This record gives sequence, structure tokens and C-alpha cells, in this order.
Amino acid sequence: MTRIGMIVPSSNTALEPATSRLLADRADVTVHYTRIPVQSITLDGTGAAFDVDTMLAAARLLADAEVDCIVWNGTAGSWLGVEHDRQICAAITEATGIRAATSTLAILQVCHDFGITALACASPYTDDVVEAIVGEYACHGVGIVSHAEWKLTDNLSFGRQTPAAVAELLSAAAPKTEGAQGVALICTNVDGITVTGEVEEALGIPVIDSIAATLWWAMELAGADGRIPGAGRVLEQASFRHRAKKIVTELRERTGCDRTTVRIDDAALGLHVDLCAAESCAPGVRSIQHDPSLDQRKLETVMWLEEKRQVLVQPAFVEPPYPPQALRDVYGVSAQALGPVEREGELVAWFSAHSIGERAWTADDLTAMDDARHALRSLLNKN
Repeated sequence: MTRIGMIVPSSNTALEPATSRLLADRADVTVHYTRIPVQSITLDGTGAAFDVDTMLAAARLLADAEVDCIVWNGTAGSWLGVEHDRQICAAITEATGIRAATSTLAILQVCHDFGITALACASPYTDDVVEAIVGEYACHGVGIVSHAEWKLTDNLSFGRQTPAAVAELLSAAAPKTEGAQGVALICTNVDGITVTGEVEEALGIPVIDSIAATLWWAMELAGADGRIPGAGRVLEQASFRHRAKKIVTELRERTGCDRTTVRIDDAALGLHVDLCAAESCAPGVRSIQHDPSLDQRKLETVMWLEEKRQVLVQPAFVEPPYPPQALRDVYGVSAQALGPVEREGELVAWFSAHSIGERAWTADDLTAMDDARHALRSLLNKN
């Protein structure tokens, strides 16, 4: 049994019912709550107690229940600063010996694992709070390209909004012309769980609901299975993408190449090879993760993988199979190694290791590729 402890704003009426609904079929996870004073959200700090001492007092009560992790289920760090949340987590862990996290850290973790650097923001907050959020997220590599808000301060009023109003807010936050790669509902007293599916289908991008993201990251930290099918892309995919991100990052670091990606066909996870499931880029290297412009299965290199089922090593592009011209012209790739991954006899995934300059691929590089392929096979077999 996994026990999760959550520190909740006192006037929050949304997150506990939403979390209970999400865990309705999870007999292996229980959530235990305690509250701190929060009545309104303003930049001057009146109406809320977000200080470390208040958080510690609440955390110590949860520690009495021997929970496996403690999360501050509030998004104040989105405007007060990530460092504020990290200080809270460090203090909780030092005092209780229990791992700790916050909603803001969870949202940013989702952005990292999904490769989201262009984010739409939906919130109930006033303009000055939103402006602070925009500035804080930019400091962590996430640009907020569009946003919509209700301009409210009374926290209790946030939770009174209807599902239709929440769906409208999310849609208004992410006009397709702005190119957002995901839309975050930043507030744990606004329940976006009931509309996540319909909004994702309409917008074609993930909805990062604060309540869902916090629950996912809490389960990860506590060692529980963080996947909840049918509850939106974050709860369906984040655990898998989190692990896939680690695999491609290790592959890039071991090979010293400029970019590594993995593309996966898995209907159960909602993944398709025309978009990368995970990517790792060296500093200054352009991301390819959200470019869906090519039919990957029809590429000459991928058809070669389908036929040969072995690693394709290309120190330079001087002979077939040739990569797409866009890979060379748009993304500057001059050499690559591709590693196929099979499941039940089908080519279901492949790694790409890209180099901006022509290069030889060493035996150590190919060992790293084989290790990545084995790690992904194991991960796929668990899902």
C-alpha cells in the first residue's frame, strides 16, 4: 500500500474530490490530507500562509501517518518562485525524512518530460499574478506563449466554476495560432479533470491539469504506478515519457551526440511515431520533438530499419538509405545512428542519435545504443 500525504489550501474544494475520482480504481494508493490557511491569492501575500514554518507544521502531522511522500498541493510556487518550493521541500524532508514535492514542481516536470517549451496558461488569477507566472516559467525553459484568466482573487470562488467554464477557459488560453505545445491549468482549486479529454481532442495538445499533475508526480515519488488510463495524456503517458526521457538523455550523454530521440507506436499509450515520445538535446541544439511534418513510416531510413531490423550507422550521408532532406536542411544533421526496437515481431519504435557534424560511430556508441534499445524494450513490456 502506498500512502500519499497532501497539504491543501484551507478553502480548496476541488482537489480532494477530483483526486478521489482519479483513484477510484486504485486500491493500492491512499491519500491523506491536512490544511493550511489560504483564502485569497494576491501578490502581496495577504489571505494565505505559504511560509516554510506553516508548511512544516502541516507536514509533521502527515508524517505521523507514515506517508511515503508529502506534497504541497498548491501552485503558489508558480508566482512566488520555484526556489521557494524547493526550500519547502528540503525543509520537509530534513524534518521528517520523507520525500516532498509541490504542484509547481510537478507541472514543470511534466513540461520537461513532454518536451514542452511553448506553454499556454489557463488560471483564475489576476493579471499581476499571471505576469509573475510568465516570468517564473521562462526562467525554467518554459515560455508561456498565450494565456487566459478569470481575474479572481477569492480562492473559494475558483472552485465554484462549472466544467463548461473550465473548458472555455482552457480553450481560450490556447488559440492554435500561438503554437502552444500544451496548456496548463494552473490552480489546484479548479477541477479540469472532467473536461481534460474533450479539450485535448479539440486542441490536439496535452492538458496539464494541476490536480492531475500533482497526483502523478506524488505517485512517482512514492514508488507507485503513476499511470491512470482514460484520464488524459498526463496521467496516461507521463510515467512512460519520464522513463523514456531518462533513456534518451543517457544515450546522448554516452555517445556525445547533439540530439537523441525515440519514436514509438503504442495505441494503448496514445503514442505515434510521427511525433517523438522523448528527446534530449545538447545546449543550443534545436528541438525536433513537436514537428509532425513527415510521415515517418515512409522515410527511406525507416523502411531500411523495417527490412533489416538492425542498427543503421551513418557517419555521413553519402550513400543510401538517405534521411529526409529536411533533417539536413532544417535541423542541420550530418550524421546519425538509428536503433530499431521490436515487440512481438513488429518494429514499434526506434532511437535516433543525431550529430550536427560528420562523425564516426564507435563501438562504445553502438553499445550505448544497444543498452537504450534493451531498456526501452523492458519499459514497453511493462505497459
